[in-house]
Amino acid sequence: MNAEGIRKALAQVQDPERHKDIVSLGMVRDIVVEADTALDSGAKVEVQLTEMTEEERRKALQGQTQQGAAEHLNKVDHVLAIMSGKGGVGKSLVTGMLAVELARRGYRVGVLDADITGPSIPKMFGLTERPISGPIGIAPVKSKLGLSVMSINLLLPNEDDAVIWRGPLISGAVKQFWGDVYWGTLDYLLVDLPPGTADVPLTVMQSLPIDGIVLVTSPQDLAGMVVRKAANMAAQLDKPILGVVENMSHAICPHCGERIDLFGPSHLSAICEPLRVPVLGRIPIDAQIATLCDQGQVEDCVVPAFAQITDLVLAQVPAAGPISEAK
Repeated sequence: MNAEGIRKALAQVQDPERHKDIVSLGMVRDIVVEADTALDSGAKVEVQLTEMTEEERRKALQGQTQQGAAEHLNKVDHVLAIMSGKGGVGKSLVTGMLAVELARRGYRVGVLDADITGPSIPKMFGLTERPISGPIGIAPVKSKLGLSVMSINLLLPNEDDAVIWRGPLISGAVKQFWGDVYWGTLDYLLVDLPPGTADVPLTVMQSLPIDGIVLVTSPQDLAGMVVRKAANMAAQLDKPILGVVENMSHAICPHCGERIDLFGPSHLSAICEPLRVPVLGRIPIDAQIATLCDQGQVEDCVVPAFAQITDLVLAQVPAAGPISEAK
């Protein structure tokens, strides 16, 4: 057997992830045959296994990612991900309120709810209408302020139905929300990520053109430790962190106006300083915020802290196009 025969034989071996043979993917670097001979029991075979470099991976993946049905029709200036390694810190609240504040300023905004197993965006916006599929893709549902919203809960028969899927299915759904949804022209698309640093955050960072990440934490040191994990993930994938928002920062006594640190002193500076990213803002605990979100009226909610948060985000990621007329 000569080198060409070996190459032809190896071309029958498929990479299970990319569904293409290992030769055309460039995974076989070299074949050396010291003498043309039949491969019998006396032949000596040496195989060297090495890890592909990042450049080789990129080349192997070129042309392997299938574009979504509507992806070529969409024009999204900036994609921002709202992330935290920990659950229950208020990522969806920050996503929703940032989207609302941007829409109030006249920007064209979309919200992609990437929390497939724990979606909350539709309830916050009071959305129950099902998305409509058309020849150019799936049309996102519009909110009162005109935000375009896509979430798995808009596709389920009942909002309480559990999505019991494994990682690849969940990641596939997120890719479809990006490529098969007709977002049209947007200044900003906000992606509400689930907690952790596993399948969905990895899929979003590798498949979507992320321009910046907003990290969300709460005052507890435990939350800060987990958020730092998310920050490390963003750094490893070379995605810029725009800053950190501290939710449930404090409460104001409705009787005397005293500030109360319910979860102890803030650790926000200890998170931001090593990362060299700004403090975007501190959001207080406010029963009115929770009530409006529960009633699907997040667009009626006014939180002064989000004016500063939005200013700082816009300063780092300005819209490329003109501001549309405010709704």
